[in-house]
Amino acid sequence: MKMQTMSMIPLFAALTAAGALIRLPVWPVPITMQTFAVLLSGAVLGARSGSVSQLVYLLVGLMGLPVFSGGGGPAYAMTPSFGYLLGFILAPTVVGAVLGKGAVSALRTFIAGLAGTAAIYAVGFPYLAFYLKVVAQKPDALRTAVQAGVLVFLPGDILKCLLLALVAPRLMLRTPAADSPRS
Repeated sequence: MKMQTMSMIPLFAALTAAGALIRLPVWPVPITMQTFAVLLSGAVLGARSGSVSQLVYLLVGLMGLPVFSGGGGPAYAMTPSFGYLLGFILAPTVVGAVLGKGAVSALRTFIAGLAGTAAIYAVGFPYLAFYLKVVAQKPDALRTAVQAGVLVFLPGDILKCLLLALVAPRLMLRTPAADSPRS
């Protein structure tokens, strides 16, 4: 791993934390800009380093620093949004894998963003459904999880993927980490 890439790992963890501050507080999972930083980490740093940046973010939050949208600490693992945070580790791997090596177009970056977003949902949605059924004891847990954990996010997440398609290819050309393979 190149030194430039290693130095950017904490930067992307910090960007994800900053994205938690830009939030729309809806229940049970707030809408934030974190996912944009997560997807961008996979596009710029690549699959492995992007995922490491999100693992760093998650560990810092679990150690107690208030970097999550609702605070921090080990008890955060028992919140409805924690599964999405776990999905943050998988998403850069997916984005980096879809982008692969070589020249990257806006369309391919958009598709990679959608795939990364799907990875976040693939981990976050079942966790939310489990939380609503077992912890919150909601009889309509699955329906609530679909509505409040997927459908409410889709329009904003599509916009974030469009923004990623506009921004990421330009950053990849200017970033020292872009010299390394994205997967």
